[in-house]
Amino acid sequence: MAERRTLTEDERHTVAERLKERIYVTFTSLTVVLALSSHAHDVTPGKAATTLLIAVTGTLLAVFVADFLTHTVAHAALPSRGQLRHMVGVVVNAIGVVVVPLILLGLAALDAIDVECALSVSSIVLVATLGIVGFLAVRRVRLSFWLKLVLLAAEVVLGLAVVGLELLAHG
Repeated sequence: MAERRTLTEDERHTVAERLKERIYVTFTSLTVVLALSSHAHDVTPGKAATTLLIAVTGTLLAVFVADFLTHTVAHAALPSRGQLRHMVGVVVNAIGVVVVPLILLGLAALDAIDVECALSVSSIVLVATLGIVGFLAVRRVRLSFWLKLVLLAAEVVLGLAVVGLELLAHG
């Protein structure tokens, strides 16, 4: 079995940034999907996909602007071309979170499944994504197995809390 190499400080920082953005986008997507689910009978697959993409794009733009401004303030200078490329890469990487929900909505547009099913399965996929992202976040961290399990469970519980709050708000 191949030995895993130790990540450099910069690599760990990049991994952490990517995980953070994926978590933001996953929670945003989950909230949007759940809100759309409460009105699934009035929503077309195209409108649902457009709404999801607008919300995710807005979140990613907000994250990019925040990263750009905080860098500028912290370093009293604009980011270099390499730093800017890094910021854009981190943000673009996070869009992968919505691929499965968009595929499901595409299937709904093709009448392979209905919109309500696409949105329901999307919410399950997004909660599972939180668990996977959480696992990726803690797998190499030097914590006890039980503490890692608690961190993963807390993230999934928070995802389920989002589901509960959305159901309460639209119930």
